[in-house]
Amino acid sequence: MAELSNQLMAVTVVAYLVAMVCYAAEYAFGDKSHIGRAAARPARQLVGAGAPVVDEPAVAAVEEAPRRDRDVLLGLAGVALTWLAFALHIGTVVTRGVAADRMPWGNMYEFILAVTLVGSAVWLGVLTRKPGVRHLGLFAALALVVMLGAAGLIAYTPVGPLVPALNSWWYIIHVSTIILSSGILLVGAVPATMFLIRSGYDRGRRSFPYTLGAKAPAAATLERLTFRMHAFAFPLFTFGALIAGPLWAEASWGRYWGWDPKEVWAFISWIVYACYLHARATPSVKRTVATWIALLGFATMLMNLFGVNLFFEGLHSYANAG
Repeated sequence: MAELSNQLMAVTVVAYLVAMVCYAAEYAFGDKSHIGRAAARPARQLVGAGAPVVDEPAVAAVEEAPRRDRDVLLGLAGVALTWLAFALHIGTVVTRGVAADRMPWGNMYEFILAVTLVGSAVWLGVLTRKPGVRHLGLFAALALVVMLGAAGLIAYTPVGPLVPALNSWWYIIHVSTIILSSGILLVGAVPATMFLIRSGYDRGRRSFPYTLGAKAPAAATLERLTFRMHAFAFPLFTFGALIAGPLWAEASWGRYWGWDPKEVWAFISWIVYACYLHARATPSVKRTVATWIALLGFATMLMNLFGVNLFFEGLHSYANAG
């Protein structure tokens, strides 16, 4: 089962990667892109002076319909492949749990697998409710591919039993809550980033990466989506990091808080995300400023996941162990 999980992991990454390519093709060749606009340029602009010009509306009607159909098909193919990747992702996590005979989030590798699984589910849920944000699929799939690639390249751990410190019911309660909130925050960083890009594009900026904003949904839509996802994830993260975590620490180590590096960075993340929600609720604070705070919070989450696990030692050092 462990080997099957590893094989499914590889196929999952490939499926997300192909989905990302389909999203990218729709993004690049859609009717709002630079390439798409060039393809849709009126026939009068494509012929020389004095040359006979055919009826432009008729040409546009004939040429645009098939091209738009192809655009839609590329996007729908990306969605279908994301669903396929999600199913394979579930298989990867389930077979890993069966092989280990426990809940499959006992080390850094398994934690990333679980967080990205939640992220994929959240993205598909958002896509089901708001099909108009499908163009964000390029960036959501990119985030999943990068995270899973990092898991396989730098965090892979062979299947093994839990260390004694994790052998508790709090293991399920605490870690599952952190996984759920982290997966939502992972996907929430995508519309946050695209909101900043789209806002810059709307203000007339045409250098990279603001050119990516031409295809993105409206800035207001992206900002609302960012806020709703963070507002939903924050109470879950609060419970997991500041309530369930300290209770488990007291039961295991005899103290609620010990300024362990993992605890410190979780607290930093909580403070930053609290600042984002406060800034978002303050009318005098610009939405772009508040969104930058949200992305800073995500950076602290990445630091807690990768930096603390790889470069610090503490009571949570078992995060890399099987």
